[in-house]
Amino acid sequence: MMDRWKRHAATGAFFVLAFFVLCMAQGVAQQPAPSYPAGPASARPAPAPSADLASMDLEKLMDIRVTTASLFSDKLSQAPSIMSVVTGDELRRFGGATLGEVLDRVPGLTQSSQYFTDRSMVAADGDQTKTSGAHILFLINGRPTREVMEGGIISDLLESFPVGILERIEVIRGPGSVLYGSNAFSAVVNLITRKAKGTEFSIHGLGGPNSALSSSADLLFRRGDFSMAAASQIHGVPDWNFVYLVPVALQNLPTAPHEPSFHDATLVDRGTGDYLGMNYKGLSFMSMLTEWQSTSFTQGSVGETRLSRDFANLGYEAKARDNWEMNFNVTYTRTTFGLNAYPSIFRDANDFVAEWTNRVTLGSKDRLTVGALFDRIAGTEAYLPIVPHPDDAGGSRPAGGFYAQLDHQLIPAVKLIAGFQTNKFAEIPVSTVPRVGGIWSPSKWASVKVLYGVAFRPPSIDESTLNLADIQGNPKLLPETVGTFDLGLNLEFPRLELGADYFHSQQTNSIVTVSHAPIHYENLGGVTFDGAEAEGKYYVRRDIFVQGSLLYQANHDQTGASNVTPIPNLGFKAGVSYQNSRGLVFGLSEISDGKPPAYPFPTNPIPGRHNSMNGELRQDISRYLRLGDSNRVSIAAHGNDLLNQAVWLPGFGFSNIDSIPVEQGRTVYAGLEFTRGRK
Repeated sequence: MMDRWKRHAATGAFFVLAFFVLCMAQGVAQQPAPSYPAGPASARPAPAPSADLASMDLEKLMDIRVTTASLFSDKLSQAPSIMSVVTGDELRRFGGATLGEVLDRVPGLTQSSQYFTDRSMVAADGDQTKTSGAHILFLINGRPTREVMEGGIISDLLESFPVGILERIEVIRGPGSVLYGSNAFSAVVNLITRKAKGTEFSIHGLGGPNSALSSSADLLFRRGDFSMAAASQIHGVPDWNFVYLVPVALQNLPTAPHEPSFHDATLVDRGTGDYLGMNYKGLSFMSMLTEWQSTSFTQGSVGETRLSRDFANLGYEAKARDNWEMNFNVTYTRTTFGLNAYPSIFRDANDFVAEWTNRVTLGSKDRLTVGALFDRIAGTEAYLPIVPHPDDAGGSRPAGGFYAQLDHQLIPAVKLIAGFQTNKFAEIPVSTVPRVGGIWSPSKWASVKVLYGVAFRPPSIDESTLNLADIQGNPKLLPETVGTFDLGLNLEFPRLELGADYFHSQQTNSIVTVSHAPIHYENLGGVTFDGAEAEGKYYVRRDIFVQGSLLYQANHDQTGASNVTPIPNLGFKAGVSYQNSRGLVFGLSEISDGKPPAYPFPTNPIPGRHNSMNGELRQDISRYLRLGDSNRVSIAAHGNDLLNQAVWLPGFGFSNIDSIPVEQGRTVYAGLEFTRGRK
């Protein structure tokens, strides 16, 4: 990976020198507009758009349609889920060096961490009861990608997915298992990529001090019935050198090497990602590769982790009848994980899914989604210091499922939703999860959603088969489940969108580690979450956009202990953007989370309130270069953590006693963006 990193490093570094031109270009852009002599109207420039035309543009921007909740296209207010959407306009206005940064702006999602394999993750509505992202399912154009060895490592996606190819992101907050199965527990994140309308090529080269790099390229191509979209991204932040103090409780563990009182440590964060999508007359193919390199903190030991993901999907869409569309998909995901320090692990796992989905319009009032799937997971885990080393966990597990969801328009103002998914996992008994609800629309600008759904996650390969002296898997584990009730309100106006939601979630059969020698996994009790969230988006004018959200959540486990997750009770997000007709784009976003639950005997910096400000600045200078209508050049800059505050988050895991470093402070990237073919 380092060789690949070095090959790409020069791309961004070259463009850093161009940043100083930004102020000059903006100064020229602010010169008074030239006056024109009297004469024929055709000799003059076109007048500025009228207020009515501007309103039409805004109305189109606010007319958001989604597909993730039902597989049919719905207005956001009519989708049978509590949802948020990151639109293409928002992606352009606020930017984002990584997918994790973009998702950190989404209402209800919170940046989080854990002690070992998944330093980069997000939690939905406070739910981080796992030491990974196992309760959030990621989709790429509607197809699932899962890590199955531990159960839900998502760091490589958050840090390496090429965000430049995204058209929008649809996020379901709450259960999504009726349509999407395992891991669609507390959220579903659907990454929807751009589609080619012609030929377009873009390259973005941004760099910064101390080898900071954020560069990408994407290509869209269409000819006749064939279309292709491809993208590549490389991203890295400066290495962070610091002293990591080893908690006393971790210095003399009987099952681990002796650790000193401190380490001179370096936090690294480097990722690369590639995407390819092709379509020809209903036949489609997608492929994605992501890699991420970071630092681990395990039982007092400091090491380096490497994550990789290979994803591919072959699909075919056919129309059986005018009212009946079918999709056939075969999806494969392979993930690997390596750690070069204690306990020196290497994992290799894969997930194979074959699925048949049908969307049937039964009449003017009824829509049916029905499908069946076969799933097989397999993987191995080895602890490398043992030579020859046996597999310390591994195996395979087949599964099958059937699902259906019906939307029924009872009366013009009321829509009802009902659905279920039934699954059989190897030796685990057959289980069914339901989904019911209703949407009441008393007017064209208001809707009320009352929803209840159940989701599930079966045990991972590690949880079922791990076989070490100090930790044991349990082949008798049952899937963990959650039942969530949502009461939501949506208000939609031509320039304003408001939403509010109350949620109550109760997890059962939670798979946890029990600290009796040896440590082992059990289905034990659960966690209950209660909370509320609100969000709003407002176009003050076509050029000024503001957004904000607020989340409050509280939780307790079966023993009555409160705030058992590392997620703060309160979180606030806000953003403001300005985009004018002269090619200037400026966006500023603020994410502020309350203080997470404290550990009793912290050694390293105590995690405090997470307050982060990111900025996007871009100026189109094409008019000064006279490159033609189809070519555009912009000077760009992007800044993370502009307030320059170091971020430490709880090292959630087996030993909840300390914190780990996440972000050292301000990182600024600057450079050039070139696009050919975009109108």
